[in-house]
Amino acid sequence: MEPTDRLAVATGTKTRSHLLRNIDCWRPTKFVRVDLGLRASRNPAHVSISSRFITDIVAAYYESAIRAHARGRLLDMGCGHVPLYDTYSDLVSENICIDWENTPHDNPYLDQMIDLTRALPFESATFDTVLLTDVLEHIPEPMNLMCEIARILRPGGKLILGVPFLYWLHEVPHDYYRYTEFALRRFCQLSGLRVVELVPYGGLPEVLLDLISKSLNFLPRPLGASLRPLHTLASLLSKINAFRKLSERTKSSVPLGYVLSAEKM
Repeated sequence: MEPTDRLAVATGTKTRSHLLRNIDCWRPTKFVRVDLGLRASRNPAHVSISSRFITDIVAAYYESAIRAHARGRLLDMGCGHVPLYDTYSDLVSENICIDWENTPHDNPYLDQMIDLTRALPFESATFDTVLLTDVLEHIPEPMNLMCEIARILRPGGKLILGVPFLYWLHEVPHDYYRYTEFALRRFCQLSGLRVVELVPYGGLPEVLLDLISKSLNFLPRPLGASLRPLHTLASLLSKINAFRKLSERTKSSVPLGYVLSAEKM
């Protein structure tokens, strides 16, 4: 099916299977499924060794939010290589994948390339779910996008949003903001969305371990390579009871990031 045909679904003029465009080519990238659930890929071409620790953490939160809230017609915004497709594909009836022209991803799965800083080319009250993960920090005028998301959601439709907080610059120069819980709540209030759940992920120990992991990128290559077992150590430390308790006590004040679910009122 051509992209224009698939986009016609968003206006209610056609019906189709929810299969991803070029689905035969799709393979897991950033996230992979294992017996215990979703986790970071161990392929360094998809997730760098220094980012495995935080990606393992966020994977579990994304899976939980998607399982709880994704349904119906879903818009995957800033989708990249659609790393969460396998997580939501059995929950939704249709999916539309969009990304913007300045994305670094060569993408065969897009239904359309769209400038996310402008009005979205969809009719109002079109989607049941909007997925926006690790995208909002790259939007120079976030309130405009939040209002557009609220517009295209049907009443009772859900936004599933994830953003980093204490995290390094990425996809430079298109990395503009870090949002507190209170900024996210304000965006929802002003755009007509009701926060259903807003969960911080990670706390002080995770932030420190992620910083240590990232610091290896700035060391001379031989030294950095010799310290890579620290990434395995970080995962082992995160399973210790004292680590978990400190994380729980500090995740509200020193979070790695947030996952939010909000409903169109």
